[in-house]
Amino acid sequence: MRHDWIFEVLRDLKAYAQANGLPALAQKADEAMRVAQAELAIATLAEIPPDVEAGVPPVPRRPH
Repeated sequence: MRHDWIFEVLRDLKAYAQANGLPALAQKADEAMRVAQAELAIATLAEIPPDVEAGVPPVPRRPH
């Protein structure tokens, strides 16, 4: 996945926060990971045309 790096950064941030006594920041890093997962899931679904999801090959389109 092209967005894997953001989860690595958030995991590092959470680990840093936990190691340095910053529990609220660690909690926000967890929240940010959940938000990122949800938004990326929605964005991924939006990129897939409904015809492709149903197993129907896409209709070729002419460029305008």
